[in-house]
Amino acid sequence: MLFGAAAGAFLPRVAYRLTVPFGEPARPACARCDRPFPPGAAGWVHAGPACCASGIGPAVTLSVVGGLLAVLLGPVPQLPVHLLAAIPGVLLAAIDLGCLRLPDRLVGTLALGAGTPLALLAPGRIGPALAAGTLVGAGYLAIAMLPGRGLGLGDVKLGAALAFLLGFAGWPAVAVGLGTAHLLNGAVATWLLVRGRARPIPFGPALLAGALAGLTAV
Repeated sequence: MLFGAAAGAFLPRVAYRLTVPFGEPARPACARCDRPFPPGAAGWVHAGPACCASGIGPAVTLSVVGGLLAVLLGPVPQLPVHLLAAIPGVLLAAIDLGCLRLPDRLVGTLALGAGTPLALLAPGRIGPALAAGTLVGAGYLAIAMLPGRGLGLGDVKLGAALAFLLGFAGWPAVAVGLGTAHLLNGAVATWLLVRGRARPIPFGPALLAGALAGLTAV
């Protein structure tokens, strides 16, 4: 919980600046007061809200996720890896909710940043992890190529990355993670349909929530 609160304090500005449509650069200024962010690292490393136009949702989320991981996983060697992986995970969820985008760099950071130490901790699980990532990536890519584009390429990449990471915990974790993600997204889609508010639904947050469920449930 303390780790999540401390690290999460620096997420709101990063999430706010990266919540832009595909192909556009990061926000250079606050959308409400037009105050520009400082150049260089100072424009990104900032504790608290990004500016007057944003809240602290990512900070609270990371604090909660960190606490859940610590309580449900316990003092296992993989805990620090998953705590660090939660940082790009929360950023991805916030950005996808804001603009239906999953930046490749953050997805890559999540996959490599967590996959490398997990492979060192459990080298015997590299094969199943790669198999899980490949199978899920291929399946999601096939769905994304169907008419109607039920999934975006960002969803495909994130799904493959999360399946790869869950593969280190075993196939049951992969199954629970993916199943939970689709149940959550299906419930949201049904709720919006009933209320007559059908619109594109970001799948990234459900994938990430499912991965958390898969990791902590098995």
